[in-house]
Amino acid sequence: MRKVLIPTKLDKFAADLLSERGYQVVLDASAPLAEQAARHADAEVLIVRSEAVTPEIIDQLPNLKLIVRAGAGFNTIDIKYARKRNIDVMNTPGANSNAVAEEVIAMMLAVYRHVVPADISTRAGNWEKSKFMGRELTGKTVGILGLGHIGQLLVKRLAGFEVKVLGFDPMLSPATAEKLNVKLVSVEEIFSESDLVSLHIPENNDTRGMINRRLLELLKPGAVLVNCARAGIINEADLRAVKAEKKLIFCNDVYPKDAAGPKSIADVADLMLPHLGANTHEANFMAARRAAEQTIAYFEQGITNCVVNKAVPDGLDIRYQQLAYVLTSLAYSYLGRDKNPTRIETSFYGDLTRFAKWMTAPIAAGIAAEFAADSGAADAEKCLSDSGIELVNREVDNDKQYGNSMTIDLAVGDDLVRKVSVRGTIVENRLMISRVNRFDELYLEPSGNHLFVEYADEPGVIGRIAGILGEKNINIIDIRAPQDLEKGCSLCVVKTNVAVPDMLVEKIREAVKAARAFQFSYNG
Repeated sequence: MRKVLIPTKLDKFAADLLSERGYQVVLDASAPLAEQAARHADAEVLIVRSEAVTPEIIDQLPNLKLIVRAGAGFNTIDIKYARKRNIDVMNTPGANSNAVAEEVIAMMLAVYRHVVPADISTRAGNWEKSKFMGRELTGKTVGILGLGHIGQLLVKRLAGFEVKVLGFDPMLSPATAEKLNVKLVSVEEIFSESDLVSLHIPENNDTRGMINRRLLELLKPGAVLVNCARAGIINEADLRAVKAEKKLIFCNDVYPKDAAGPKSIADVADLMLPHLGANTHEANFMAARRAAEQTIAYFEQGITNCVVNKAVPDGLDIRYQQLAYVLTSLAYSYLGRDKNPTRIETSFYGDLTRFAKWMTAPIAAGIAAEFAADSGAADAEKCLSDSGIELVNREVDNDKQYGNSMTIDLAVGDDLVRKVSVRGTIVENRLMISRVNRFDELYLEPSGNHLFVEYADEPGVIGRIAGILGEKNINIIDIRAPQDLEKGCSLCVVKTNVAVPDMLVEKIREAVKAARAFQFSYNG
């Protein structure tokens, strides 16, 4: 009999369903996880909500085979350490989405109509109608940054308010956006044109501190910013400065730690909730049900669709998955991250041919920051399909002697009018980008910070680029400059000691009349 430990306040439906199927279930939220792990060291399954599952906790459970996060985010679980211990980690994506979407609307209405302060004032015996003059949500422009499960449900829930919805999500196809009645725009347009902005992006190396002064200063005076995503995506100091300048309204439900005590954001938040996004009876029930059903399917049918830390198969060097991620991410940067790819074409040569499906997740992660690169192929395919992106793995001719290499192409538009093709391999245990479009023999090792500039071939351009970088004390570590003789253009790739700021990239673009200029960083 498999033992399941549920050390959290989860709807008892999960325990009942698992017990009916013959599992021994311990449902107990009265003691800390560490105490319960010590008490139930023979548990094979651990089902948690937002509890931190650290290496120390995992080591207390030597028989553990599966960890299930009853919810979407799994940042509180050390999935890499779990993988080392050969433990699969699952989440239940979508189970809490509606609860969060409804919470966002509740917060928007609450601040627009001064619900909390007006309640306090009236209970105190005051009658301050003029003080609490409000605004209506109907007819406003709402910007949504991230259109996954939650973002799309928020769009649907807002429909009755007759708002105009602007959205940004690189993974969402124009066709899907049209069905949702969402206008896809850039991040900058969302912040400059919206009356209310709601954040629904993950926190990772690409998004941490993303909501900074540059974006916040684009907001209209008195605009509402709602964060029910992750605390780290907002630069708190920048928010504090700009909020005072523009009289912004800030609603917050997320913090670095879910715990009692002073909150650093308290002085700038107009409305604060204790991470109530998924805290509804319905969401709790749905998460419990999904957690139990996935546990049963995992052990009885071998279904692993929601495993977020799948192992690499025998014979595949994990660095080739890293290469697939880098090539896709670079192609996407070259294409333009404000564009929405509609088609991905891949070619895997040599021994990599048989591992094509294991590259699907890192490819999806190269486009969608919120998608985990170590997820399963089925989840990655669904993620791409849901976003309207067609994935095609081409047959290859291994007689070309390309060795163990891969080519990844991204294309935009029904007629594929814009396309980027990138090829790479591994040389002397290092990732190597060998070609970008027709710029062959690039031989670029992608780690670190690289500035890419494509321009019409003429003398002196590299010198101008170097001069602009030198003016800002940015050191050049390496330069690659392949040519496309057929089109009469060159590509200058400059490795720098620090990332080149966006404003400087734009200055270089204008100075050399570049067709493309962008910063690409990889720290893998």
